[in-house]
Amino acid sequence: MKLSALLACLKNYKLYYDGKFTDIEVGGLCADSRIYKKGDLFICIRGERVDSHRYAEEALEKGAVAVVTERKLDVCGVQIVVEDSRLAMSLLSSAFYGEPSKHLKIIGITGTNGKTTCSYMLSNIIKSAGKKVGVIGTLGIYYDKKFIAPELTTPDPIFLQRTLADMRNLGVEYVVMEVSAHALHYKKVEGVNFCACIFTNFTQDHLDFFSSMQEYKKAKIKLFTSEKCPIAIVNSDDPISSEITALRIGETSAKTIYYGLNTPSDAFAIVTRERLKITEFLLNINDDLIPIFLQMTGLHNVYNALAVSACAYELGFGTACISDGLNALSGVKGRLEWIASHNGGEIFIDFAHTPDGLEKSLKGLKFHAKGRLICLFGCGGNRDRTKRPKMGRISAQLSDFVILTSDNPRYEDANDIILDIERGMPKEFVNYVAIPDRERAIAYAINELKEGDVLLVAGKGGEDYQERMGIKYAYKDEDVIIKTIKKG
Repeated sequence: MKLSALLACLKNYKLYYDGKFTDIEVGGLCADSRIYKKGDLFICIRGERVDSHRYAEEALEKGAVAVVTERKLDVCGVQIVVEDSRLAMSLLSSAFYGEPSKHLKIIGITGTNGKTTCSYMLSNIIKSAGKKVGVIGTLGIYYDKKFIAPELTTPDPIFLQRTLADMRNLGVEYVVMEVSAHALHYKKVEGVNFCACIFTNFTQDHLDFFSSMQEYKKAKIKLFTSEKCPIAIVNSDDPISSEITALRIGETSAKTIYYGLNTPSDAFAIVTRERLKITEFLLNINDDLIPIFLQMTGLHNVYNALAVSACAYELGFGTACISDGLNALSGVKGRLEWIASHNGGEIFIDFAHTPDGLEKSLKGLKFHAKGRLICLFGCGGNRDRTKRPKMGRISAQLSDFVILTSDNPRYEDANDIILDIERGMPKEFVNYVAIPDRERAIAYAINELKEGDVLLVAGKGGEDYQERMGIKYAYKDEDVIIKTIKKG
């Protein structure tokens, strides 16, 4: 692609070059100084730890056709100077791969919790209508017969647009994509055309990155401006739904659909029966009634089902597709997922790693525990420390017995993390133990199980690693649980 044609997607830039300018053929885009190729356009990014402007000269010497920078550099070669290179990278990526999102129906999902579950619920509804669908999110990227292992919830723009282009070429019609707050902060989805966006909820998370809950919220609601989101599917029971609505008032092209259980909404539900592995409810969307037999537990999953049903209905999917898609889904990997029975007790794993997520999962399971509710969890190292005591308090309030352990300790001592959690537990609560080694902790919990007990192993869900001192070691809660039970 010619450089001049590629730069047409940018509104403001300055072009600097030595001698006479000749239009250049751009063979690829790259923002990682370790992997650029001859013929690439190298995009300089100011990162949290590294500013790749320092590698611009090296990139040009090794065959980059030009560099995108945020300031004029003292280098020989073609420079495109922009105000925001992250924004430029997103727009250039879309243009380079032929604006693939214009040929796809892309649904974005954001919120603190529920994004992954919603993405699989919605993709199942779309599949039930015989449509080809791709999924991008925390559990990886799935489309056609391809699977790409997860790295980030929302991929970086170059990889994202290349993937969308491949989906387009393979005949994918719909893409369901998790959109993280980090992705919105870094402008990763600029250049993505959404047909609809879902808001699940807003609770504490990522305060190791965002300076405050206000800043975190500002990042989330960016997705719902009328320019980005023609149809917004909003949780009316969440306090910030009013702020999302305020963004869209007066915009005739922007439609807002509400779902909820406690506030008058376009989509709501009446729960008729709750069992350990099935929740039955009557879904009402604009007075169309849909009986749902959801093979998942917890009221939060009713909210997730409401969100995706409202979205699917608005996009033209009928009630039969919604019913078939939701009823056929047997669960989502690592999301309040039943793993096994042992000694008359039931074992679930869940990704719950925030105060709100842990609370919802424990409340969902407590309803069904005829014996004790046992909670095993830890908190990630080098992340928001303020949520640790809150999760300690929640676990003590809702569980009969708690086992504190490690999660992904990263560069912290697991014992220090556990001490932070303990600070939130009431002094009178003594029904807990601390076992830093997660495998040993799980073995202890399983051996504690008795008839009617329910065990929640929380924090990692479907993750297949444990990160310690910068190294990701192979590890899965599910595998450890099964191995422990087999050992007897």
